[in-house]
Amino acid sequence: MLKPHATATRDLINLDGIWDFKVDFANEGMAAGWAKGQLDTKLDIAVPSSFNDLFTDVAIREHVGWVWYQRKVRVPRGWNGEQIFVRVDAATHSGVVFVNGNKVAEHVGGYMPFQADITSHATAGSEILLTIAVSNVLTNETVPPGRVVTRDNGVQQQTYLHDFYNYAGLARSVWLYSVPAVHVTDVTVVTDFDGTTGSVSYQVELSGSADVAVVLKDESGAVVATGNGASGTLSVPNVKLWQPGNAYLYQLVAQAHQGSDVVDEYSVNVGVRTVRVVGNQFLINNEPFYFTGFGMHEDHVVKGKGHDNAFLVNDFELLKWVGANSFRTSHYPYAEEVMDYADRHGIVVIDETAAVGFNQNFASMFGGEKFPTYGPETANEKTQANLLQAVRELITRDKNHPSVVMWSITNEAETGIPEAVDFFKPAFELARQLDSRPVTYINVMTEPFNKCLVAPLADVICLNRYWGWYEDHSDLANAQLHFEGELTGWTEKYSVPFVITEYGADTLAGGHSIHNLPWSEEYQSQYLDMNHSVFDKFPAIVGEQVWNFADFQTKPGIFRVLGNKKGAFTRDRQPKAAAHTLRARWTKLNNRKPQA
Repeated sequence: MLKPHATATRDLINLDGIWDFKVDFANEGMAAGWAKGQLDTKLDIAVPSSFNDLFTDVAIREHVGWVWYQRKVRVPRGWNGEQIFVRVDAATHSGVVFVNGNKVAEHVGGYMPFQADITSHATAGSEILLTIAVSNVLTNETVPPGRVVTRDNGVQQQTYLHDFYNYAGLARSVWLYSVPAVHVTDVTVVTDFDGTTGSVSYQVELSGSADVAVVLKDESGAVVATGNGASGTLSVPNVKLWQPGNAYLYQLVAQAHQGSDVVDEYSVNVGVRTVRVVGNQFLINNEPFYFTGFGMHEDHVVKGKGHDNAFLVNDFELLKWVGANSFRTSHYPYAEEVMDYADRHGIVVIDETAAVGFNQNFASMFGGEKFPTYGPETANEKTQANLLQAVRELITRDKNHPSVVMWSITNEAETGIPEAVDFFKPAFELARQLDSRPVTYINVMTEPFNKCLVAPLADVICLNRYWGWYEDHSDLANAQLHFEGELTGWTEKYSVPFVITEYGADTLAGGHSIHNLPWSEEYQSQYLDMNHSVFDKFPAIVGEQVWNFADFQTKPGIFRVLGNKKGAFTRDRQPKAAAHTLRARWTKLNNRKPQA
């Protein structure tokens, strides 16, 4: 699904702002037809934002079920004869869209966009009543999974097995846009280069019959290549490559022609670069690349997972300051604005689905009854179908981003049993059918090299490891011994690159100890130093991404102190000592790993 933007043939209206808001405490809104008229409410809400932390009423924060958004929208009078769409960038975790009381779209999957053609419900120059119902419910069939339980007091509670708060609502933008009747519906680009000559292979899909022409422009706007037909390959002389830390973006303009008339045009940014795995090396533009950076979260005070461009710019400035060249979209796809920004600034991305929590071994940590991870009542065939949908939607949305160098299928799933292979293998296969980038998964500490059965499916193996925190807690010397032993096992068994995608220690900002006690800033820094000394001994380790970029909110629990405190930065983005430790190391690495 193409991200909408204004062109010579398309118009776009952003619907962010204050909407009417109503919490469906009795889950009656659908049956009662709330969308058919004005919501009976005195509550307002900001879009985009998560609803949970905006209000002082704890019942709203902990609500399980539907919430309703509504506003009136005037359709521009110049849109007569155009197709009109409403697009929701994300509704966590499912959404239903109504126009003038008519259901026009519904979608399950909280981090992907969806849209509806509302031409038959909208008249140019008139107002429409736009209503969006959003449910935060997670079940055994959703991605991520969860379970709704009823407590002894009769109140419903959402349980889940992932370690971040279940923020919900319209956390990303809502749009109204117009396109001609015959228009571009999809564009796919694949790039390569040979010496100083680049190539851009393209494929354009249309909603109707028209001729297609494409133009490739450089950053100055000069035309460097042209082509005709819905598919083809453009040759780019004296190509400027998209490189980590040094991004260069061409612009591919696809035009639909009927005779001499341009009936539609759409443009995509193109970064010419290659990504390959050769032996235990990860190559970008045929050069070894070493990942430095973080697992991150879309998480901020008040807004929750609500996207904010000011926060986006600040986070990327901190990434640059600390010397990070990459991040993982842990544990769900991020807003498209984040991906666009990574493209423009040369930040490398491991792009992950929302398949986190497929591990019932975490039930003891997060509370609740333990079930088999895979089975009729947990991750079943319908769950697998939703995972495949998540993979398909992720790659369809993000396939043209040069910053994206890997697809991550799942985070910390139980992978040491045959059922895991049956469940995840189709997702790996689908990712390879849809795109040529390497495919990975994130291995959890309880599934070591002599147990994990999913590792052979991956082009790159990513490890989350907490030696010195969850294991060998406060004993860094012993932790180093055990970590080196485990990595020896992994690297001897598999001849692939490895990325350490999580390592970290909870730290209270301002907490200090001359005795290097856990939770102090000193311990966090020395913990990182120990891990780095281990990484540098293994040539197959091609990256290190600290958990986490910043402290973030989790659901309440006795082992979390007002959230997860493993951030190198506090939740309001102030550096802990660890940030300076990382900066001292990463600014010297320059995308290359020191030799053992």
